[in-house]
Amino acid sequence: MITNKLRMKKAILAVLAVMLLLPPQGCAKKKGSKHIIGFYNVENLFNTTHDQGKNDYEYLPDGANEWTPDKYASKLHNMARVIADMREDNGVWHTVLGLAEVENREVVEALIAQPELVKAGYKIVHFESPDRRGIDCALLYNPARMKLVESEAIPYDFNTSIKITTYNKQEQEDFRTRDVLMAHGIIDGEHFAFYVCHFPSRRGDKGQDLRARAAEIVYNHAIEMQGRYPGIKCVVMGDMNDNPADASLSRYLHGRRNVADVKKGDFFNPFWEMLDNGIGSLYYRGDPNIFDCILVSDALVNGKGLKIKKQSNKYYGTVYSKPYMTQQSGQYKGLPHRTFSNGKFINGYSDHYPTFILLGK
Repeated sequence: MITNKLRMKKAILAVLAVMLLLPPQGCAKKKGSKHIIGFYNVENLFNTTHDQGKNDYEYLPDGANEWTPDKYASKLHNMARVIADMREDNGVWHTVLGLAEVENREVVEALIAQPELVKAGYKIVHFESPDRRGIDCALLYNPARMKLVESEAIPYDFNTSIKITTYNKQEQEDFRTRDVLMAHGIIDGEHFAFYVCHFPSRRGDKGQDLRARAAEIVYNHAIEMQGRYPGIKCVVMGDMNDNPADASLSRYLHGRRNVADVKKGDFFNPFWEMLDNGIGSLYYRGDPNIFDCILVSDALVNGKGLKIKKQSNKYYGTVYSKPYMTQQSGQYKGLPHRTFSNGKFINGYSDHYPTFILLGK
């Protein structure tokens, strides 16, 4: 009973906060400039010290990766370079940038403190997850462009009618994965909710049912938010470990390939068409995949105000890559230039390219 009262009180306070930040009815909203909303799997951004309860031993100086302070510093610089280059090419910093595979808040703080990113003035939303590898999701936001109202971690559970075959009951009880990070706030006088996800992995080509459940959790929460805050615009981003046409995204998250097919309660996935045309954010055995999706609710397709816009590449999304982010020679030529290759440190960036969308009026 106490918990329910606290939740109700928290919800009421959040509603009041939104009402205070939204412009009064009848007042003209100032037309805002473009907003870049992005996602980046930064591939194992670990520091060099052990975090109690986390399986980070390979990312210690005496671990398998011999993860020294110099390597860590180089990794931070490389990630900052990519984010800063996106700002250079887009003309503005990200309004919101989701991150996956960060060890803790400390590494995110170290990232935004890099010389390349200090001017962005990013703020952080982060929660510790129960994931056994010790990796979390995080969100960077520009406080000059988004006013944060509230955030929460959404845990994974098996309270579903989806048939789970990957794990038996005991394995389900023992299962630990990343929480979904949700943050909502005000951008140009409009209410947004952002979900940053890292769905269960594809190890052994399994886990389709686990990812379906993860998508169901996110979708149900987004629909709940739309009921609680009429008119709210939802953006779901992350490393989904699935492609746009897979059931987790197309069925359970109600993702649609084309804007013309987006109805109330649906999401538009701008990366579906891109993958069909051979564009990838990561590769497996040479074949392109786009696990790094950003989906937008129907209000960002069919509604008023800020909406998703086509970009100069003639798509609604971008998979961002530069020559320095790509292997230029050898066995993995043309693939993302990752941090390690065959167990050897190669001072790369990530095994994923970042993705982003553009919002405008």
